Amino acid sequence: MLILHWLGVVGYTLIVLIVMLKVLMDNRQPSKTMAWLLVLWFIPLLGIILYFFFGQNTRKERMISQRSLDQLTKRAMLEFAEQRDLRIPETYRPLMSLFKNQSMALPFKDNEVEIYTSGYEFFPSLLHEISKARDHIHIDIFIFADDALGNLIADALIDKAKEGVEVRVIYDDVACWKVHGSFYERMRNAGIDVHAFMPVKFPAFTSKVNYRNHRKLVIIDGKVGFIGGMNFATRYVKGTGKLAWRDTHLKVTGGAVYAIQRAFLVDWYFVDRTLVTDRKYYPELDMRISNDCLAQVVTSSPISPWPDIMQGYVRVLLEAKHYVYMESPYFLPTEPILFAMRTAALAGVDVRLMIPLKSDSRIVDRSSISYVMETLEASVKVYLYKAGFNHSKLMVCDDNLCTCGSTNVDFRSFEHDFESNIFFYDREMALRMKEVFLNDQANSLLIDEVREVEHQSFFSRLWESILRVVSPLM
Repeated sequence: MLILHWLGVVGYTLIVLIVMLKVLMDNRQPSKTMAWLLVLWFIPLLGIILYFFFGQNTRKERMISQRSLDQLTKRAMLEFAEQRDLRIPETYRPLMSLFKNQSMALPFKDNEVEIYTSGYEFFPSLLHEISKARDHIHIDIFIFADDALGNLIADALIDKAKEGVEVRVIYDDVACWKVHGSFYERMRNAGIDVHAFMPVKFPAFTSKVNYRNHRKLVIIDGKVGFIGGMNFATRYVKGTGKLAWRDTHLKVTGGAVYAIQRAFLVDWYFVDRTLVTDRKYYPELDMRISNDCLAQVVTSSPISPWPDIMQGYVRVLLEAKHYVYMESPYFLPTEPILFAMRTAALAGVDVRLMIPLKSDSRIVDRSSISYVMETLEASVKVYLYKAGFNHSKLMVCDDNLCTCGSTNVDFRSFEHDFESNIFFYDREMALRMKEVFLNDQANSLLIDEVREVEHQSFFSRLWESILRVVSPLM
């Protein structure tokens, strides 16, 4: 018995060491590597389980063949090539090339944009556009809840499907675990093509549970596109309990709808293995829209070679001349983002970060404290939004560049989730987004100085330090 016991101990230790070696050989960010090594060493059994479900590196996997990706991009490429008098601003040409070279994010001009800063504005507009659909409706959403609002949208989609409109819906399986399957079956029975993104079902659990589709995209007839931070759930209108909900979403008409369409169709191939490339999904644009509003729809994912959106944020911060204003519901920055923020602020750039005074996750609030303190030491101005939970994900820079989408300033968005942001290279659009930020700033508290850490208890500081170590895994 003693020999069997020691053989078990040796075998178990060997498994732990092999997993630790695999983590080391992944060559990821040192902070993430060290966090996993500590978890595996100090809590080996639980650590191995957590690593299998949440820690495996998928960037080297090829879940969509290059040939299929080229086919899905071909139509968008043709529409891009047909643009006349496309002027790329010299200042942002390297950034635009970065996005184009890494994920075929093509720039499109002639865009009109409506900005919604609450669900009371966004959802009536969405339902109105759905009611006008004549050919197809495409939806790529993180949360499609079985509540009053979710059912209202589902009913509208069912009505359109009965009229003969093609309706395709992708929802994230893990984010919608609490939604009963009958909710989606009702839509399927009405002729709507509904797919869960990377379904995770017991007992066939999968290591892909950590990689979720966080995108929020809607395309109507290839002419109108929605992109931003709002999911289909009542809390995006009414909030939760006493906590009001503040968010930002955009309606786009013009050339950039081609790019939103392409992003959806790539995801559709991912879930359905169907190449949808017909010309009707890229209809001729409204020639009445003629302006210099240039836009790129940028996607990032754990299976792309590089973290595209994170790299874009770093470049914007390091090349800013005057200011960068950022809003994020969560702040657990990767080391490149934290470095870029500190560097920009120390170089005299007015870097402002807005996060909620209270978020929907107490542990994330505690985890972000040490990062906030570090940015304050570098003269970043940090604002705490006090009028509710601010779920907005936006950035504006130097009155010429802005972005809005689904990407949070945290490890999960930059490393683990499938995300989408739209970048605008346009002064008027940047000034409008700047106004959104300044309006939110008026409802925020400025942290005037670095908190006196010595006034905290030892255990409070210890807890924050532990959370910082494991924050790359959140």
